[in-house]
Amino acid sequence: MKIILKETIEPLGIIGSEIKVKDGYARNYLIPHGKAVIATQQNRNILAQQKAKLDLQIAKERATAEEMAKRLEGVVCRLTAKVADEGRLYGSITVREIEDALAAQGIEVEKRMILLKEPIKDIGTYTIPIRIYKDVEPKITIEVTAE
Repeated sequence: MKIILKETIEPLGIIGSEIKVKDGYARNYLIPHGKAVIATQQNRNILAQQKAKLDLQIAKERATAEEMAKRLEGVVCRLTAKVADEGRLYGSITVREIEDALAAQGIEVEKRMILLKEPIKDIGTYTIPIRIYKDVEPKITIEVTAE
């Protein structure tokens, strides 16, 4: 089903984009929650009339994301964990711990923004990207030390 997004949804696209999604996803989630409308000619015409407003909103979202990226660039999070022999952690450092460490520094990010490929299981220094907005991904440094 072709739909037009009424707000930016990270995995799908930015506000105003016309995309194709599965029928059930559109009918059961996107449309009832007001996140999208069916891509009809009438809705396309309404979108064209509101294009300037949408462009302004996209510019604001991007500016906010770039401002946050400047704050995040170069941030260092120091985490401690229990360590076994040879520098291996007993558990692992996951997105939740990174989110909590950033929150302790006064930086609020959502779990889905932290692009950690797999949990950290060794002592060391890691560079992890944070996706704030499409094509805006500052990198933070995580230092894992023994407790």
